[in-house]
Amino acid sequence: MKIETVAIVGLGALGILYGHHFTKAIGKDRVRIIVNKERMARYHEQGISFNGEPCDFQYVDETDASLAPADLVILAVKGTQLDEAIETARNQVGPDTTILSVLNGISSEEVIGAAFGGEKVVHCVAQGMDALRTGNDVKSVHIGELRIGLDAPEKQARLDAVAAFFEETGLPHVVEADILHRMWAKFMLNVGVNQVLMVKEGTFRDIHKEGPARELMIAAMREVLPIAQKEGINLTEADLENDLAIIDGLTPLGMPSMRQDGLAKRPSEVELFSGTILKKAKKYGLPAPTNQYLYDQVQAIEAIY
Repeated sequence: MKIETVAIVGLGALGILYGHHFTKAIGKDRVRIIVNKERMARYHEQGISFNGEPCDFQYVDETDASLAPADLVILAVKGTQLDEAIETARNQVGPDTTILSVLNGISSEEVIGAAFGGEKVVHCVAQGMDALRTGNDVKSVHIGELRIGLDAPEKQARLDAVAAFFEETGLPHVVEADILHRMWAKFMLNVGVNQVLMVKEGTFRDIHKEGPARELMIAAMREVLPIAQKEGINLTEADLENDLAIIDGLTPLGMPSMRQDGLAKRPSEVELFSGTILKKAKKYGLPAPTNQYLYDQVQAIEAIY
């Protein structure tokens, strides 16, 4: 199993980052950007750039079934666009296609698996990047890394192929011994940071200092721990402390994606965060008052867009 072709669905900050990286590394013939006709026309007319450098992408119409399926499909959309992205990807997925999701949260792999078969999905966490899309340009200093790993041993050949492809293309990556633990730790961080800064309309500086915003963030994160334990993930206070160390290293004037959504008056990924927590808390009979509060606050913010 060798990866020769990669298809990317979603041209937000991460889609452009990975599309640009792979195209530079292995040439546009092996990299497909899957779009609808309207987007294709717009991108051809307006252009896309990465740090000011024009991106020479190979755009493929989502309805084009003439090409052989891609060896690797990367879904790089927001959680609110996942269902649409699955349909966009459909002509790129064959029996041997491996699928990666770089979406936030812990639920996209399950949704993608239900659509295409769980055996095709290699679990993945994107972290450490600072890509920010403004108009049709992405600014990024840190490309970050993809953490990949197995949720089932029978996917080993797929994981090995993805790791070999990342080696070939020079994409920073780590093969995790326990990818599900890594995903839950990142999820816990996002549950706190994304939601609190959207509700409090702040930047990372506001959660670096002791005070109500930081306390609210930690309370939201702490509600993840017992749910993770019920799901068989050994997430502990030590993981919460590790997350806080990561948070304290973030650029003070930066802001997470949900805060950017709030500023742009876009629907946020609240369902991936407190929405997921509330469903699982109900399932296990656990309290989650902080996430209920944050969920309600975000709903109220979005209701007046």
